[in-house]
Amino acid sequence: MLKLKTLLQQHNLTQAALARALDLSEATLAQIVNHHQWPKQDTDTLKHRIRAWLRDQGIAADDCFDGVTSGGKEKRPLPSNEEDTMLLKKQVLLPATKKHFGLFRAPFDDNAVQGHDDVFLTPESRYVREALYQTARYGGFIAVIGESGSGKSTLRRDLTDRIYRENAPVVVIEPYVLAMEDNDHQGKTLKAASLAEAIVHTLAPLEKLKRSPEARFRQLHRLLKDSSRAGYSHVLVIEEAHSLPIPTLKHLKRFFELEDGFKKLLSIVLLGQPELGDKLSERLLAVREVVQRCEVIDLPPLDDHLADFLDFKFKRVGGDLGNVLGPDAIPALRQRLSWLRPKKDTPVSLLYPLAIGNLVTAAMNLAAQNAIPVIDANIIHSVH
Repeated sequence: MLKLKTLLQQHNLTQAALARALDLSEATLAQIVNHHQWPKQDTDTLKHRIRAWLRDQGIAADDCFDGVTSGGKEKRPLPSNEEDTMLLKKQVLLPATKKHFGLFRAPFDDNAVQGHDDVFLTPESRYVREALYQTARYGGFIAVIGESGSGKSTLRRDLTDRIYRENAPVVVIEPYVLAMEDNDHQGKTLKAASLAEAIVHTLAPLEKLKRSPEARFRQLHRLLKDSSRAGYSHVLVIEEAHSLPIPTLKHLKRFFELEDGFKKLLSIVLLGQPELGDKLSERLLAVREVVQRCEVIDLPPLDDHLADFLDFKFKRVGGDLGNVLGPDAIPALRQRLSWLRPKKDTPVSLLYPLAIGNLVTAAMNLAAQNAIPVIDANIIHSVH
């Protein structure tokens, strides 16, 4: 830490005021004051301008760039409410940022996952991945619940890719959920008839759909039995399942019970946000038959696997985590993406892949704009 910081504090001056006078960002000035990291260009000119500003404030500036030792590491308090940890909107890595850090691809871009080798797996997500495959291959009824950006869709894509790669005899049925809501006022509810239509069109795309409900469900049952006897398994995968209406959830139990002798004809996978867990609560009598048959799996945040996740993402694009994030940046990331519920001592973690990617991308852009070589905690906390 520079003596400059102490001088500012002693004279009740803020770093923000100095940054405005110098036409610098607060993040750049924080790097100078706290870590003695100067911009690569015009360093002498900048030092002269800082001394001149201090003299204008009546402060002796001869030794302002001397280093001083702090009495210990300064601890930032854990955010006490959700407003302090507002999730960032979609962030895009700028070309200048890629050049600054020596990267040719964005590690957190939507296109960064090109195959199963690009999927980061924790022990928890590895279990979910295998549970999805075993359900699709051998039968079952599961619901995977996770926050937005927790990796549910990535695991669904991995399931489809794995079935294709291993040439597994599994037919994946994915109804369109583009306008699905759990009521007809905000969108269109997904009903049992729509599910039946999706199954028939997947199994026999050229076969004409029967008009009456009775004939349509007989047609569906026949197609499932014929396909099963030919050696195929069938899995119905519904994304955004938190938008399913309660009646459709009840009907899924009846789809699941379609049989040919002792063999179940249809497996079911639901992927949704925590609201799906509320709908599958054992306290709701309306869905008790579903709850008794459906295995609910939660997809937790990365938490202890944060450093491994970041290292994996940068290695997949040919980068090195140590050249981008300093040792204090990862604890700062964990702090930014955690918050305390009122009257609760346990922090709530938002360390999901999407949130982490947006925050790190924004920090990389900020560091590049200010010619800062490695991101540290001050950069992380300067992102807004």
